[in-house]
Amino acid sequence: MAGHRGAKRPSIFEVAKLAGVSHQTVSRVINHSPNVAEATRAKVEHAIAELGYHPSNSARSLASNRTRTVGMIAGGQRFYGPVSALASIEATARAHGMFVSVAMVHEAECTQQEFDDLCGMFMQQGVDAFIFLTPTDEMFKVACKSQVSQPCVIITSSHGGVSVSEGLHMFNARQRRRVSLVGIDQWAGMASVMRLIRKHGHRNVLFFAGPGQWRDASTRLMAWNKLCAQNTVNSVTVQCGDDWESADAYRRMNHILDNIGSNGGRLPTCAVCSNDVMAIGVIRALLEHGVRVPDDMSVTGFDDMPGMSNLYPPLTTVRQDFDDLGTMAMKEALFLMGEEAEPGYPNSQHGVGLVSADLIVRQSVRAAPRR
Repeated sequence: MAGHRGAKRPSIFEVAKLAGVSHQTVSRVINHSPNVAEATRAKVEHAIAELGYHPSNSARSLASNRTRTVGMIAGGQRFYGPVSALASIEATARAHGMFVSVAMVHEAECTQQEFDDLCGMFMQQGVDAFIFLTPTDEMFKVACKSQVSQPCVIITSSHGGVSVSEGLHMFNARQRRRVSLVGIDQWAGMASVMRLIRKHGHRNVLFFAGPGQWRDASTRLMAWNKLCAQNTVNSVTVQCGDDWESADAYRRMNHILDNIGSNGGRLPTCAVCSNDVMAIGVIRALLEHGVRVPDDMSVTGFDDMPGMSNLYPPLTTVRQDFDDLGTMAMKEALFLMGEEAEPGYPNSQHGVGLVSADLIVRQSVRAAPRR
């Protein structure tokens, strides 16, 4: 209020006096306690607005023994998925009156020392919980070796070079009771792609695999190989490099097409790509060689990044619900802190709560041509 500008900051006791209630009642209103009558809550809120009162975070922390802060260490800041999940975590935390303090690290180069130093810094700040976004095996491993005492949520995939079971056993028995894992249902996503290409008669497929150190890439490749064996689909894996970029997929598709042209081989009818960016590189190489998509060869992606509906042709892909992933990770942290009910997941595998991954069918897939 203008009348209080430059004056001493009003206290909780002044609010209580103006509202005609105890300071404990004011505290309950500030902390959104349900045990306050609506009429009383309205009087307190009116007094707060009239005095221009703002609660002291430090005082609230002392009273509740909590800072209302979550420490987050995240890898993959150059990629659409992790950034989208991070934004959702922050929004969900804010809706619950909490703040997220974030440290970004390189997902492939983060050392145990760097990770432990960041955890120590957050613990000095008194964070109430941790969320670790660990897209690679290395990050997952150092996160599991961290010596944190607060509740901890790890966002990761269900498979990789380090299994979930191995990771959890890096925590001591007491820590394991306060650790939860959350991820996206990569297996269901790949299964939906398999159903689609089987429906369209594709039996000879190229699978463009993502970087091996990324747990999502490992899970998709493992799921795909198993699905191919179950569905009698002949698939050749094209292992791309150390990132998810289109350039490597473009080069490798060019090489395959050149070999087919030189040796008189038969072109597969479909390319299944581990992410959308790789699919873009594959489509470019095909079009430059006069191979029409989808008339001569179908292509699928994974992620449903913005703009994929405007690609030519519009890309069939798997939409990962990164917003839901971030929301569920934050709700899991609140559950471990004793502030929320345990969130329910559509699926759970290998100790990881999984959110959905849904197939988005567009024009880049068509019935397999006869070769």
